[in-house]
Amino acid sequence: MSEQLNFGQAHNLALTEAMEADEKVIVLGEDVGDEQGGGVFKTMYGLSGKFGTDRVRSTAIAEQSIMGAAVGAAIAGYRPVADIMFMNFLTVAMDQLVNHAAKLRFMSGGQTGVPLHVMTTTGTGRQFGGQHSDWLESWFAHVPGLTIVTASNPADAKGLILSCIESDNPTIFIQHLAMMRVKGPMPEPGYRVPLGKAAVLTEGTDLTIVSYGRQVLDCLAVAERLKNEVSIEVIDLRTIAPFDKEAVLNSVSKTKRAIVMHEAVKEYGVGAEISSVIHEALFASLKAPVERVGSKFSPVPFNPSLEKDWTAGEAELEIAIRNVMGRS
Repeated sequence: MSEQLNFGQAHNLALTEAMEADEKVIVLGEDVGDEQGGGVFKTMYGLSGKFGTDRVRSTAIAEQSIMGAAVGAAIAGYRPVADIMFMNFLTVAMDQLVNHAAKLRFMSGGQTGVPLHVMTTTGTGRQFGGQHSDWLESWFAHVPGLTIVTASNPADAKGLILSCIESDNPTIFIQHLAMMRVKGPMPEPGYRVPLGKAAVLTEGTDLTIVSYGRQVLDCLAVAERLKNEVSIEVIDLRTIAPFDKEAVLNSVSKTKRAIVMHEAVKEYGVGAEISSVIHEALFASLKAPVERVGSKFSPVPFNPSLEKDWTAGEAELEIAIRNVMGRS
């Protein structure tokens, strides 16, 4: 059996590899030092012991200061990794991230790069409630200058994090908190996932399903369950923004039908953008309108049963598949 690793280990290995390769890579965030536990999810444990507290800095509980210091460090020539505990907390640092990090290269005529990497966590499945569980990727995808990524398996998580740290532009990696201990095969040394490139996980001829993060696992499970009824092509975006339009349009050109699925609420989401792109490019050849599958339009419930009912999953996807195939 090949060696396995989980998402938490993938994060730690990626940071270790990046810090060994480049002394300008530094980490800052709440409780990231070994004495504080290596981060709330222990993904950074061992880094401060190996690289020192000058390069792995535990900060105050102040997202504005974390992001502001990280932007300044990036401008000064470092490659900072800013750990923001939960994605909802990025809203506290919107000015530093949206008005400064995302725009400085443009506003300086290309003279000021901002090689800043933000790591954050969110998602349902652990009952963290409405202020710790939102998928806000569409907020940041709407900002020119930011690259937004997430992974459906630990190998891709490691490869994406390394590509983000090596990028000269600001990036955000989103980790699903309920997947932190999910295991997968260990990638080869030096493995990278190119930013902006999707992966076709299953090939099909009847329907394309585009997804990212934990929902990719739902897509694969449903595709396998319905394989004798529908030939489904599953695309894992990996980079949410800018997404791989070529891969998506090539697939839908073949299948003539598409569904976009994400955990974020259905309304005003990334699925709406991808659906619009597909309709604009391929309207005349589509056999059915593009369907979107997302979670319910309300704050994330705390109660386990309500949270499960709120979250878009296999049941909702299967309904969308039958709708799309039935309208052909």
